[in-house]
Amino acid sequence: MQQVQQLIEQQVLRAAAEMESQIDNELHKLDNMDDDDLERLRQKRVDELKRLQQKRQEWARKGHGEYREVEEKEFFKEMKGEERMVAHFYRSSLPCQVMDKHLALLAGKHMETKFVKVHAEKAPFLTERLKIWMLPTVAVIKHEKTTDYVVGLDELGGGEDFSTEVLAARLAAAGAIFEDALPAPQQAAAEVQQRTLRQGGVRRSESDEDSDFD
Repeated sequence: MQQVQQLIEQQVLRAAAEMESQIDNELHKLDNMDDDDLERLRQKRVDELKRLQQKRQEWARKGHGEYREVEEKEFFKEMKGEERMVAHFYRSSLPCQVMDKHLALLAGKHMETKFVKVHAEKAPFLTERLKIWMLPTVAVIKHEKTTDYVVGLDELGGGEDFSTEVLAARLAAAGAIFEDALPAPQQAAAEVQQRTLRQGGVRRSESDEDSDFD
């Protein structure tokens, strides 16, 4: 276990060093830009901000930015057309309440993703279709397909004292939230988790037979 922890720490440090190198390269480019280059860069940034504002308005209309409970019959309507949705299947228990608290915080910070929760005992079709067997379970849904699950709390440390940052890094590794919305250390942790998943972590993929809702 200690060796695994050391490996993760080394990977985080390596990712942080790579990020610092990229920043240095960008600063070097800025130092060598003339007025025309800077104007083009400024205009590009203005255009990006306009597109982001339009996206934010669209996301807000679709219920992003808040953490809401949905009934089973509403689930498919909420999911339709979403690029990213995080769905917490829960029951009345302390672990689920803790997960609720963290997801509510993340919903307000990550407008790019819709966050919902579903009372598992009142949604028998969904829980059977998605093979939900432990609560809490957080399903990551991308383009109307389930691509990943956080089952229980083991991946987050095993207890109810995990931080919002740990959950954010896990969701970023699954592509459920934007990594560039995370502080640099969390981005590095998310990259480590992503590599770990690719190298053999337990993960359901889009090719799994139960990954969509057809």
